[in-house]
Amino acid sequence: MPTAALNSRRDFVADAEDAPATPVFGRAGTGPQPTQPDAPTAFEIPAFEAPLGTEVPKFEPARDHNDRRGPLRPKALVSTRSRLRGEAVARMFRAADIAALTGLTWAACDLTNPLGVWMSPVGAVVPFFAGALMLILGLGSTRAYGFRAREGLLHHLMTVTGAFAMTGAALAAILWTAHAPDALAESITIWFSLGLVLSYALHIGWWMAVRRLRLSGRLTPNIVIVGATKNAEKMVKGALERRDVAVLGVFDDRKGRGPDQVAGVPVLGEVHEMIGHRIMPYVDRVVITVTSTAQTRIRAIAAQLHALPNEVTLLMDVGDSGSASVMSRMADMPLAQLAGNRQDPDRAAAKRAQDLVIGIIALILGAPIMALIALAVRLDSPGPIFFQQRRHGFNSEDIVVWKFRSMRHAPREDRGSRQVSYDDDRITAVGRFIRRTSLDELPQIWNVLKGEMSLVGPRPHSPTMKTGAVESSRLVAEYAHRNRMKPGMTGWAAIKGSRGPVDTPESVRRRVALDIEYIERQSFWLDLYIMLMTLPCLVGDRQVAR
Repeated sequence: MPTAALNSRRDFVADAEDAPATPVFGRAGTGPQPTQPDAPTAFEIPAFEAPLGTEVPKFEPARDHNDRRGPLRPKALVSTRSRLRGEAVARMFRAADIAALTGLTWAACDLTNPLGVWMSPVGAVVPFFAGALMLILGLGSTRAYGFRAREGLLHHLMTVTGAFAMTGAALAAILWTAHAPDALAESITIWFSLGLVLSYALHIGWWMAVRRLRLSGRLTPNIVIVGATKNAEKMVKGALERRDVAVLGVFDDRKGRGPDQVAGVPVLGEVHEMIGHRIMPYVDRVVITVTSTAQTRIRAIAAQLHALPNEVTLLMDVGDSGSASVMSRMADMPLAQLAGNRQDPDRAAAKRAQDLVIGIIALILGAPIMALIALAVRLDSPGPIFFQQRRHGFNSEDIVVWKFRSMRHAPREDRGSRQVSYDDDRITAVGRFIRRTSLDELPQIWNVLKGEMSLVGPRPHSPTMKTGAVESSRLVAEYAHRNRMKPGMTGWAAIKGSRGPVDTPESVRRRVALDIEYIERQSFWLDLYIMLMTLPCLVGDRQVAR
């Protein structure tokens, strides 16, 4: 990697992605312990072995002494995998409101009518539920679930009051027109007042929760800008005003000739330095702010960014009176997608639910098998039962993957660059069996439940994996595209015969092509099909080194 790329990352602490596989839960190795770098201005990759029973340390970006963080970067960066989508949070709050208002309405009907809800006359029940429905629709129409970054609590409660005011006026008109009995009108008034108090209490909680999530960085989209232009300055100033998007940095090919910062946001490097930059796993979107009339430059930049797993979009030139509707979450400026995988929240939620349900069932059913394997590994050869190794996860984030130890334990491993061969002399007797049957992968159920992996997806590769003497990521331009989805315990490539090491350029290209094909086709039913086909494929293939 070019020296300039390393120098542009001085606001981050060194990560241990190239550290050896770390054994845990057993006789730990005697390798060197972590050491602190003399200064935080360079990347030094420390080799380490975790002490017995400890977790691999998680390295987080740290503040640079020169304060190159900029005015919009949150105190602690959160990876894209761990952040929440605003739409999903709003849906959750709305579902809670619906449940609470429905419960209150049911209780009011039950108390008002001695015969209960089911035996009461329709005229005595319908006004309550009709009012509840109007309240739910009114909260949506007044944008009570918008939770803008600078919206104060009082202003938010006023939007809730607006929904109740509209509903109250409608209910009063209906009751007056229908000449409703005084007892019914009084009951509805009491129910309506209790509903207002309940909604106030809920929305105070929602407002505080959103505020905490924004402060923690889990609800604020992170972007980086390409091009230190006037459009970039306009976008940063809009973000500073609204505070609903975090601009982490700017990349520009004119570094050295252009400005060092844009409205306070630092220029981190040139465009080519974005590939593999430490900040990219935290970035939701890359925004190109080069004027849209500069087609040649845009095409050149898009070609350079094609290898990124992040979504890449172009900021359209709309002038000072641009539309605010499309960019309400991105500093009020419209974007056009150029590359990357735009995530579908519904599909992502269904996939996560599938992972949790099937993963928990698999963990319960597989616990006895895992206990037997752990005992066999412990008795077969000296060393720990498990080991952890750093792999690339979603958006090229470094994750720590669990496996049963299948090779002889050594104080220092080969750092994941040497791939396993079919007759590898490092594999133990038990290890050969559990690798051939892929039982060594069972502890990765824990990675699935934590949300770092999925049951189905591209297999996680080591960041330093080599094919021959060349890093595998350099053989295929679209290599990083396979990180546009969480890695999986099994996948489309696995059932199509691309399992084990990729020891030739052709095998790397085929693996990447199959992974990208899966990402484009992914669905709930395709995942189920891949799971069902995994066992027959593994049983029928005894020649692939795994």
